Amino acid sequence: MIKPNLASKVLLCVGLFFLLLVCTASAQSETPGQYLDDSIITTKVKAAIFDEPSLKTLQIEVETYKGTVQLSGFVDSAASVKKAEDVARKVEGVKSVKNALTVK
Repeated sequence: MIKPNLASKVLLCVGLFFLLLVCTASAQSETPGQYLDDSIITTKVKAAIFDEPSLKTLQIEVETYKGTVQLSGFVDSAASVKKAEDVARKVEGVKSVKNALTVK
């Protein structure tokens, strides 16, 4: 039988190992602060697109990396492609927009 003290030490070591692994993986691509900033920008862009009645929000995907927003998915017209890009550019914190929307 494993002693409770030993079991808690093993669990603590395993937890610290996974924490270190996660922190190391995110440090290679962007800092936790950048990741949080990008998440906030993504949320704001999604909300702005949702608030725009001429856009179908469920068909537009938004990703952000270091302030650069990428739009992808499908829209009904070229005007919607331009409108989505304009809406995204107006969001605070957006440095640039890569528009990969497709008209279907």
